[in-house]
Amino acid sequence: MSDLLQVQQLEVLYDTSQVLFGLNLSLRAGETLALLGRNGAGKSTTMKAIAGAIRVRSGSVVFDSVSIRDRPAHLIARAGLAYVPEDRQIFSELSVEDNLDIASKRGPGGEDDWPLARVYDMLPLLKPLRHRAGGLLSGGEQQMLTVGRALMGNPRLLLLDEPSEGLAPIMVQKIGELIQALKQTGTSIVLAEQNLHFCLGLADRAVVIDKGRDVFTGSIAELNADAHIKQRYLSV
Repeated sequence: MSDLLQVQQLEVLYDTSQVLFGLNLSLRAGETLALLGRNGAGKSTTMKAIAGAIRVRSGSVVFDSVSIRDRPAHLIARAGLAYVPEDRQIFSELSVEDNLDIASKRGPGGEDDWPLARVYDMLPLLKPLRHRAGGLLSGGEQQMLTVGRALMGNPRLLLLDEPSEGLAPIMVQKIGELIQALKQTGTSIVLAEQNLHFCLGLADRAVVIDKGRDVFTGSIAELNADAHIKQRYLSV
């Protein structure tokens, strides 16, 4: 089976500063891949480059056997790739339900697997808040809303950038339960995180990034058993 996502020799610059140096990763359909590394390692840059939010200097990004490098971000989204940014970017003046409705679209093959009712079933915390303005939600509730908004587009792949960052422990647990539930539906996920422990029960494989380079690729069990990699690159 071919990879759903394949990134090879990815290089990205911000102005004159190079951030990614020949980075490689791949994802099979239905898999959850953890993208791990310390703050500033290049995780968010990798996610933005895949999603078309920043320009790529060189390398390839292939999604569903089609090159998406240099495509506009809205066309990448239309192809079935949904990016959930770490800063959430909800519409603070709109209600929860309006935030969801505004993102509603069919999938690239006309799929309608995530109608509003199913999103509420997946995210029961949001339904009683559906008339509340997004800006009045807690950080954890806003994170749930950004995931729900992504699902309303019927994606084939979810890019989740630091979904547990800055949340209270109970909300971190709920986000973990949500990702586990999405895995069970067969959703393909790339999960960028600093927290290895958060990923242990969620990810199938991991790529560790350090200073813009992939320094480890393997199963999550292999990573957890590798004390050297954890100590040197993850401070575990």
